[in-house]
Amino acid sequence: MFRSRAKEEKAHADKAQVTDSKQPRDPQAKKGRPTPKRSEAQSQRRSVANTPTTRKDAAKRQREERRQALERQRQALATGDERYLPARDKGPVRRFARDWVDSRFNVAEFFLPLAVIILVLSIVRVGAIQSIALLLWLVVIVLIVLDGAISGFRLKKRLKERFPDQNTRGAVAYALMRSLQMRRLRLPKPQVKRGERP
Repeated sequence: MFRSRAKEEKAHADKAQVTDSKQPRDPQAKKGRPTPKRSEAQSQRRSVANTPTTRKDAAKRQREERRQALERQRQALATGDERYLPARDKGPVRRFARDWVDSRFNVAEFFLPLAVIILVLSIVRVGAIQSIALLLWLVVIVLIVLDGAISGFRLKKRLKERFPDQNTRGAVAYALMRSLQMRRLRLPKPQVKRGERP
């Protein structure tokens, strides 16, 4: 009658345990899933064994994986291997746009060498030469804009013919940005020669 509350709770817990032990146990009810196959269990053990134990080991492993991924990506940019290219360069549409740009001469790719020549001419302290340099700037910019507009229009038409059911959004801008780079500096490296049909 004057028992403590803790003793009463302990007595109830002991009774519940005795009744639970008398009932037959279902082996599947305890774990809630079937026993894994040996191959699955071994692969899980291997993954647990390979899991780094400290934060330092985890960071080291992550750095190593990142370095390997960057190395694969660098190799892919040099060889054109689709599997490891960055997301912006992947897919048949982007590949076609790259090949289309690489197969032709573009005015924009000569912009850097022409800009250096024009800058040198504009430094000379002769009024006539400075006027020529200014005129050359204007001519180069107009030629680049015209060539870019014509190229963009033609590429858009070719993409619609070649990939009617695929999303070609952004491919023309991608190709025009590529055409601004000098051919030997382009990444991924050109896979077609000039004049070759992509």
